[in-house]
Amino acid sequence: MTIPSSADLREETASAVYGRIFWLAYLANSALVMANALTFRFAELVHFLGGSETIVGDIVALGTLIAVIVRLSVSHVLDDYGTRRVWPVCSVLFILGCVLFIAATYAFWLLYVARVTFFVGLTGMFACSMTHIQNHVPPNRRTEVIGNLGSSGFVGMILGSNVGDWILYLVTQPRLQFLILFGAAGLIGIAYLIIVIALTYNDRSEVRDPSPMAFRLLFRYWPGTVVIAAMTMGLGVTATQTFLTRFATSQHIEGIGFFFTGYAISAFVFRLLVQNWSQTIGRHWMLVRGLIGHTVGHFLLAFVADAWQLIIPSIVCGFGHALLFPAVVSLGSGTFPKQFRGAGTAIILGFTDFGSLVFAPVLGRISDQFGFPVMYGVSAAVALTMAIGYSVVAIRHSDEESRSYAP
Repeated sequence: MTIPSSADLREETASAVYGRIFWLAYLANSALVMANALTFRFAELVHFLGGSETIVGDIVALGTLIAVIVRLSVSHVLDDYGTRRVWPVCSVLFILGCVLFIAATYAFWLLYVARVTFFVGLTGMFACSMTHIQNHVPPNRRTEVIGNLGSSGFVGMILGSNVGDWILYLVTQPRLQFLILFGAAGLIGIAYLIIVIALTYNDRSEVRDPSPMAFRLLFRYWPGTVVIAAMTMGLGVTATQTFLTRFATSQHIEGIGFFFTGYAISAFVFRLLVQNWSQTIGRHWMLVRGLIGHTVGHFLLAFVADAWQLIIPSIVCGFGHALLFPAVVSLGSGTFPKQFRGAGTAIILGFTDFGSLVFAPVLGRISDQFGFPVMYGVSAAVALTMAIGYSVVAIRHSDEESRSYAP
C-alpha cells in the first residue's frame, strides 16, 4: 500500500478547491466588476444633468444608506433561503438599476432611485458570491480562496475601465455615451445572471427555520475592530470609483483607464505574491499594511496633473486593496458560525458600505469647496489614522490562521 506524500495531498486538495465551482464563480465575478466599472462615470452623469460633487456624494450616501438598511434587515435571508434563491434576485435588481440609469438621462430624480436599486443589487451579488465560495472550501483555506476569487475583479476592472474610456473616445455625444455605458452594464448583468443560475443549479435549496435578525447576530458575534478597516475600504471605493473620474476631468486628463489598469494589475500581482501572508504574518498585519497602501496612494493622487502620473498611485492603491479585502472578509465573517456565514459576510461588507455612507457626502463637500487635491489629502489622513489605530490590535492580538500555519 502506497502512502500518499504531503505534496500529493496538497495537490489533491487544491484541485478540489479550484474546480468547476471556483472557475464559474471567477467568470461571474469578472463580469460583475466589468459591468460595475462601466458605471464609474456616474459622477460624470450627475454633472451632465446639472448636479455638483455635493449632489454626487449625497446620492451615493442615500443609495448606500438604503443598501445598509436592507443588508441588515434581510441578511439572514441569505442563510435561510440560500444563494440559489437570493443571488438571482440581487442580479435582477442590478439589471433594473442599469435600466433606470438609462431612463435617468431624461429625468434627474430617477438618479436617486437608480442608484439605490443598482447598489442594493450590487452589494447583494458580492455578498452571495463570497458566501457561496466560502461554503465550498475548507475553513483553513477561506482567506486564500476569497483572495484568489477576488483577483477576478481585477480582470473585470481592467476591461471595464478601458472599454469605458474607448466608448467615450469613440462616441462624442454625451447622452449617447451614458446610454451605451449603462446599457452595456445591464447586458453584462444579464450574462452574469445566466452564469449564477448555472453555478447554483445543483445546490441544495431547502428552506430552514428563520435565523435571528442581523442586529442580534451583530451583537452576538461582533466582528471587532476589523470594522475600522472595512469602513476605510468604503472610503477608498468612494474616493476612487466615484470621484476620480471628476478629478481627471478637472485636470484635463483623458480617461481613467491608466489608473484602474495599474490598480488592477498591481492588486492581481500582489494578491498572488501575498496569498500566504494570512498564515505567516497574520491577517491583522495584512490589514495594517493594506491601510498604509491606501494612505500613500491617496496622498500621491493629490499631486496628479497628467495621465502618466496616475500609474504610481494606482500601483500603491492596488497593493492596499490586495491585502485589505480578503483579510477584512475572512476576519469579519469568521466570527460568525457557518450556519450564519451568509449573514456574517453581508454584515462585514455592510460596514464597507457604511464607510461609503459616512465619507461620500464629506468628500463631495470638500471637493466642492476646497478642490480634489485637498479631498485626497483628507482621505489619506483618515486612512493613516485608521492604520495607526489598527496597529494596536495587531500588536496585542495574534491571528489563529498564522498560529495554525505549519510550513
